[in-house]
Amino acid sequence: MRDAAVHTLLTLLPKNALSRAVGAAVRAPAPTMVTRAVVRGFCALYGVDVEEAERPWTEYATFGDFFTRRLKPGLRRIAPGPEVPVSPADGTLGACGAVDSGTCFFAKGKRYALTEFLGSAEDAADFSSGSYATVYLAPHNYHRVHAPLGGTITGYHHAPGQLWPVNRIGLAHVENLFAVNERLTTFLETPAGKCAVVMVGATCVGRIRALYADVVTNTSERQPMRVHLTKPVPIEKGAELGIFEMGSTAVVLFDRKMVLAPQCEEGAAVRVGEEMGALP
Repeated sequence: MRDAAVHTLLTLLPKNALSRAVGAAVRAPAPTMVTRAVVRGFCALYGVDVEEAERPWTEYATFGDFFTRRLKPGLRRIAPGPEVPVSPADGTLGACGAVDSGTCFFAKGKRYALTEFLGSAEDAADFSSGSYATVYLAPHNYHRVHAPLGGTITGYHHAPGQLWPVNRIGLAHVENLFAVNERLTTFLETPAGKCAVVMVGATCVGRIRALYADVVTNTSERQPMRVHLTKPVPIEKGAELGIFEMGSTAVVLFDRKMVLAPQCEEGAAVRVGEEMGALP
């Protein structure tokens, strides 16, 4: 009953506008004492490991700066091997496995058609015989997303959409949740084949920033944008691809079947650079 009531309330709320307002608030300058109090309270509430941050927590000018913090250099080891994909983010491993008849189980046993999720039958065809993995980011996690394989970035697709929460309420009550929420998909060509990294927005998480191009989501410009880069951008495995300016979900797609590493079970905690399996 409670979840249904919350869903009804969310239906009435202007979720995209609310997310833009929250984003503006966390990026807004504030007196140093206020910023430190907010950061300190957030860290205490969610158990953030501030020792991993690139700088002392007291040195961040805004809460948004702290939330999108980098880690100390070298803190995450990147598992070697050109055909060994690694986790693109810190978080919890969700559904993962083989693409079946052009569909994936991203969460709660619900099938998602790749054509709808990627927004293109042509892009979906590249991964129709491949595999996928989902990583959920919680508030305490580090919120930058990294390349699971090295190679080149060949293009991207920004799909403006809704911003339902990606939690039990959204998963239970919103049909086709991952395909209706705002998404930024980065396409890579790698020694192990094609790869796509999809950053999925959520309530208060509409702002996603690419680090290889001038792309920011959930702005007043709501037109879909599909770009094929005439000069692909080289990227090393484990290098930064983008930033969630609040937390959400990253989905990785491969055009080959991935043999999962033994530790990669649904619900397992993962970190950037940890081996997810192999793409033979």
